[in-house]
Amino acid sequence: MTEFLKTLLNIRSLRAALRDLPFEQLEEVKEKFDQVYAELFAATEKERAEQEEHQRKLAEFSDMLKQAGIDPRDLVSSSAPVASSKPKRTPRPAKYKYQEDGQEKTWTGQGRMPKAIAEQVALGKNLDDFLI
Repeated sequence: MTEFLKTLLNIRSLRAALRDLPFEQLEEVKEKFDQVYAELFAATEKERAEQEEHQRKLAEFSDMLKQAGIDPRDLVSSSAPVASSKPKRTPRPAKYKYQEDGQEKTWTGQGRMPKAIAEQVALGKNLDDFLI
């Protein structure tokens, strides 16, 4: 909590802070405080009214569904799930085949070249020699 807030929330600290303030400035502070309070009160009341209206509409629609013989939970459970991401693409087919540690492995040609192929290419072998 900030020092300012501690002072505002403690009556003794507030009295001590305002004691040295001239009365005209104290009246000005009160007017501004009342204005801010009224604005926040109005915003809070507006939000509360919107929430009440939303709840009233939900109850109204729920009653309409019940009168029609539909359980509101059926609407939620029967709705199709929304796809949140793009579908995964199929993996690329292997393009090159090589031997590493006695095992036959493949490489798609995408990304970093496997060390076993890179060593052979460095020795002068052609990349096309590894094609499947």
